[in-house]
Amino acid sequence: MHVPRLILIEQTRRLGWPGLAGAALLALALGYAALGLLPAREALANMDRQLAADRAQLAAASTAVLPGTLVSGASAAQLEELRRNLPAQLDATGAIDRIYALARDEGIALARGEYALGLDPKTRLARYQVLLPVRGSYPQLRRFLHGLQAQLPALALEEVDLQRKQIADSELEGRIRMTLYLAR
Repeated sequence: MHVPRLILIEQTRRLGWPGLAGAALLALALGYAALGLLPAREALANMDRQLAADRAQLAAASTAVLPGTLVSGASAAQLEELRRNLPAQLDATGAIDRIYALARDEGIALARGEYALGLDPKTRLARYQVLLPVRGSYPQLRRFLHGLQAQLPALALEEVDLQRKQIADSELEGRIRMTLYLAR
């Protein structure tokens, strides 16, 4: 069906600017629905399917653990592999020395820290908890923390609390709480 151009121009003038604005908004809404909402709806359906698969996998994994045991066979092998990769409990002083050497290399002032050794009889792991007061610039502290994670993969950063005394200060003061996991 071919509508003459003159009729379209007359109908457009009869609608006026409000009618044209409404037609443009209607076209934008249809475009948004077609290009934005439909793909999002498909992505939501995919996430629902993935969630159902994950729940089924979790249910299967929870029934695989034998009653009265701490971990399943595969998890026990992973735990044993973890134990082999951890430093020995006797190497804790060497790890602490590396922490202080890293701080010295970065020019960070470490005050006397607090240390606590915890033993876990179920997993046969030792946890060496360290709380260190630190003082240095932000770039120094950031490089120090990255160096810790790179050189001591068995070290877990638990808390980093940094503060400035005044806004104009370039030095930060704070404390770092970390746990060094060791094999017994």
